[in-house]
Amino acid sequence: MKQKHILQPKLRFPEFDGDWKKSKLNKFAEINPKVPSIPDVFIYIDLESVINGRLIAENIINKENAPSRAIRTLSKNDILFQTVRPYQKNNLLFNIDSNNYVASTGYAQIRTSNNSQFLYQYLHIDDFNKRVLLRCTGTSYPAINSGDLGEIDITFPSLPEQQKIADYLSTIDAKISLLEEKKTELSRYKKAMMQQLFSQQIRFKPVLSGVEGDEKGNDFPEWESFQLKDILFEHKEKNKSNKYTEVVSVAKEKGVINQIEHLGRSYSAENIEHYKVVNPFDVVYTKSPTSGFPFGIIKQNKLNRSAVLSPLYAVFKPKTIYLGMLLHDLFLSEVETFNYLVPLVQKGAKNTMNINNEDFLNGKKYKLPTSEKEQQKIADFLSAIDESIEKVNEQITQTQSFKKAMLQQMFV
Repeated sequence: MKQKHILQPKLRFPEFDGDWKKSKLNKFAEINPKVPSIPDVFIYIDLESVINGRLIAENIINKENAPSRAIRTLSKNDILFQTVRPYQKNNLLFNIDSNNYVASTGYAQIRTSNNSQFLYQYLHIDDFNKRVLLRCTGTSYPAINSGDLGEIDITFPSLPEQQKIADYLSTIDAKISLLEEKKTELSRYKKAMMQQLFSQQIRFKPVLSGVEGDEKGNDFPEWESFQLKDILFEHKEKNKSNKYTEVVSVAKEKGVINQIEHLGRSYSAENIEHYKVVNPFDVVYTKSPTSGFPFGIIKQNKLNRSAVLSPLYAVFKPKTIYLGMLLHDLFLSEVETFNYLVPLVQKGAKNTMNINNEDFLNGKKYKLPTSEKEQQKIADFLSAIDESIEKVNEQITQTQSFKKAMLQQMFV
């Protein structure tokens, strides 16, 4: 790799030399090219359809029912650049050989006679995105118009070097994609196993000295129906004398997590003596709406330590830690959580929606194992799948971090 000069990257393939060229984006590529009218039936790509460069949803729409924003008919190798909240970097290199895809005007459609994969990668470097954000308007939904986007300078090498860079970074993307698929498959496997376990289509057997059966040689006892009040017990322990200093949040994906780690800084009050203590394996009901969970989320504290959290949350000690783990997994489902909570909602004077702590425990019944040994077997089995998912997640994070470092050093 060669040393950086005025318009040369820090890292470079040895067969290339010389400064890169500089150009406005709208000179390097065509932005929002004239395209054919939308087909009678097409697959619509809106701002919810793409995450991390992956097309995750394909919605088939008839022309007569199409939203007004559906006007960008795509061709292979077009780039969709997210112009609304561009810091999310949910852009797409469209590599499907089809004219039946139409994108929302929430994207800038970029078409180039240069290497589209090279340009797609360039659009993700931090320096380019900083310049995009400087040209954005709006606060809640910052956006850049296509004209301003086209005025941003980019730098680029010869076509052979563009191809070399694109090929290298594409191999990293391919690895990330494979890991994402593996994570998705593991998640599907866990969901399928949970359905079979909770419906008792499959059951574990107790084992004693290599022989199936409990201490009397029998199967585990039959499951029984419980309300949450039978297995969760609210405790209102406060953080007296500031015994605990760590403040945690409760997140949809990460569960109970250190607030600074999750949000980047602390949002707690200066005095946290009135905060509630959450101990290891406690179950927390947040009541706060979040995406997919309009009435709040239900999570077990899987940290191996006590901490404190908002006094607005409800904190419960489970009858056994394993029942707490089973409830945590059960309420990972948006549908299950909604169906459990919606009958319990009380509508306030100002159309506010709330559920008090007592009502929360008095919802529908669930059939659950009564034997703690069986509870443990199920919980351990599901936790093992979680550990596999987390290992893949760590690989994804590491590979994404490596790619980010390469992006910063391989471009000018």
